[in-house]
Amino acid sequence: MSKDGYKDIRKPWFRAIKKIMRLFVKPTEFIYLDKKIDTPTIVLSNHVGTSAPLAWELYGNLPFRFWGASEMNSGLVAMYKYQSRVFYHEKKHWNLHLARLFCLIASPLTNMFYKGINLISTYRDIRFKKTVSDSITTLEAGQSIIIFPEVSDKGYLDVLEGFHEGFTVLGSILLKKGMDMPITVAYYRKKEKKYVVDKPIMLSELFGEGVSRAEMAQRLCDRCNELGQMDLSTLDRENEEKEPALIR
Repeated sequence: MSKDGYKDIRKPWFRAIKKIMRLFVKPTEFIYLDKKIDTPTIVLSNHVGTSAPLAWELYGNLPFRFWGASEMNSGLVAMYKYQSRVFYHEKKHWNLHLARLFCLIASPLTNMFYKGINLISTYRDIRFKKTVSDSITTLEAGQSIIIFPEVSDKGYLDVLEGFHEGFTVLGSILLKKGMDMPITVAYYRKKEKKYVVDKPIMLSELFGEGVSRAEMAQRLCDRCNELGQMDLSTLDRENEEKEPALIR
């Protein structure tokens, strides 16, 4: 149990690995525009390569599971092919031969990491039903879900171009099951080592706006970009003048 009452749900062997990783990964400051997340929540965030997931895993102090590409959760060979070609070559624009050489070392370590975080696999076909099922089970168990829905065909950009709509499918099904969950947007500012977490909105309110799923995804993407460009110094000044508005 941490000093703030957070219980790490990861297995003991992986908690030990995280302690070592914290020696090499600088702490991230989490800035909440509302209260700290303390109930199961769907979080939508930019990706920033491996930086945002690491920030959540090492310093987020929140019981959660990530959504992630099924290839990253399908064994070492499938992970190596996906990680070398898609992640490092297509998204991070590394030379393909360099990516393949690097992943000979990186993929086994990444494979261990993904086993430790108990990733929820996402699919582009009928198997997405399993993604939804695993997500509902996770939320019912009192854990949050962190999704990185950005459109990253051109790589991981500072200003996101859009969100994929998979999370809207999950939201619709949750509402049909009578599970009105909070959903919140977050933006990781890598250079500043700050994670800005927005005020939550209930799924019923979001879907009650009567817009299409595409419009819903774009609105939340736009809000994510706003968090990335927000003047945090203004928030700090307001925080000094009145009751704390930020929980760090």
